[in-house]
Amino acid sequence: MPKRKKIAVLFSGQGSNFAHIVTTLHKQDLEIAVALTNNPQAGGIEIARDNAIPLEIIDSKVYESREAFDTAVVERLAPYDVDLTVLAGFMRILTPVFTEQVKSINLHPSLLPRHKGLKAIERSYEDAYPTGGVSVHWVTSELDGGEIILQKEVEKSGLGFEEYYAEVRAIEKVALEEAIREILH
Repeated sequence: MPKRKKIAVLFSGQGSNFAHIVTTLHKQDLEIAVALTNNPQAGGIEIARDNAIPLEIIDSKVYESREAFDTAVVERLAPYDVDLTVLAGFMRILTPVFTEQVKSINLHPSLLPRHKGLKAIERSYEDAYPTGGVSVHWVTSELDGGEIILQKEVEKSGLGFEEYYAEVRAIEKVALEEAIREILH
């Protein structure tokens, strides 16, 4: 039996996408070798603990620069020797210190190159296009600018913002799971 591929999952918030990866892929198609957060209060911490996944907490607020924080992240990830790092709601703009050393993908809640950065779901809902959606892309030092791996669309017609938001959040999980499987198989 071939050795399971190993991933790292980085998150900043509730960890709903992290939880989906745990449920659908962990110990089945792959192993989550480590979870890492920059937020000591992140909800995703409990998900890691409940599933006995090694956890690294690096409070980004205590670092004097993005580069210093990214150096700490790279150093903490190195011993786990992962095949892929997955940014699942990791709310940090990463510098070349990270992006040039760590093979990683990011989930973004818009059809890139539209609506890079924050408030992408809101901006996507309000734009003139008939669809919005999500993108999974390779991480580079350009914010939400790496090569797109896959995208999934959501029709906006007839949806209020809350319904659209819920559709985007649901399809994020599917897109992230598919992208991870595609890359590692």
